[in-house]
Amino acid sequence: MIIYLDIVFFENLIMNYIILYATNYILKKKVKIIKIVIASTIGAIYSIIVYLNILEIYSGVIMKIILSVVMVYIGTQAKTIYRELLIFYLVSFVFGGAAFSLVYFIKPQNIININESFIGNYPIKIGILGAILGLFVMTLVFKFVKSKITRKDMIYILGIIIEQKQIEVKAMLDTGNMLREPITGNPVILVEKEVLYNLIDSEILKNVEKIIGGDMEIKNKNLLSRFKAIPYTSIGKQNGILLGFRVDKIVLKGEYSNEEIKDVVVAIYNKSFTKNNKYNALIGMDVIERSERNEYIANFKG
Repeated sequence: MIIYLDIVFFENLIMNYIILYATNYILKKKVKIIKIVIASTIGAIYSIIVYLNILEIYSGVIMKIILSVVMVYIGTQAKTIYRELLIFYLVSFVFGGAAFSLVYFIKPQNIININESFIGNYPIKIGILGAILGLFVMTLVFKFVKSKITRKDMIYILGIIIEQKQIEVKAMLDTGNMLREPITGNPVILVEKEVLYNLIDSEILKNVEKIIGGDMEIKNKNLLSRFKAIPYTSIGKQNGILLGFRVDKIVLKGEYSNEEIKDVVVAIYNKSFTKNNKYNALIGMDVIERSERNEYIANFKG
């Protein structure tokens, strides 16, 4: 069987691009096309190096992990790469498995093993069909999981504590909330401004826009070090800034026990999330996962 290097390169370039594009789509990230193309090209060049077996070290597991980290770092413009890398691997496995399955069922004789890498001699349309099939399967799985989560399960009672002051809010789990404080990488919780008056100086809350714009300074020096600028992007709003502050801790209140979580930032939201006040805060999966991790550690120590 004759394998043309330019075809191998082109097919890998296209598939890498599709996988990186899907990764950014799932993460709701807008990345310049040139960045995705550069990352995809790096992956395609690597596939040629492995095929030619230039150096054995290049086909090792460590090199493949390094390659995926580099591709994800460039192709998703990731600041903290863990989530992006996880989604990238998930998409890769689903898309690759779908494409490989199509080849296996259609023309299994076209699958060959070269230097411990499986290569299928098939048109690029099979790879694209595999990607479409993989995306369809992932969409079905996400919809199934989402349907199993009721709105009641998504509402949490949250205690926010700062300098011996505490308020209680109803927080809804928002899986799309991936906000992080840019310097520390700590997760960000969105809280309506109106419920924060018993926690933060009212003068600050009344002048949030002025503080963000630099037209007003926070006079309380003890509070000043807590406040952070939180960049965000949303529909109709590019390069937005929220005013956030570091809390001492939050308490995730459960039916049988409470879970304390530190290193969390609260961002002030100027509007209301609902008309009927069903919840007044949005909490991301990062905080829930951190709570579950703390519970696991506590059980392990016990």
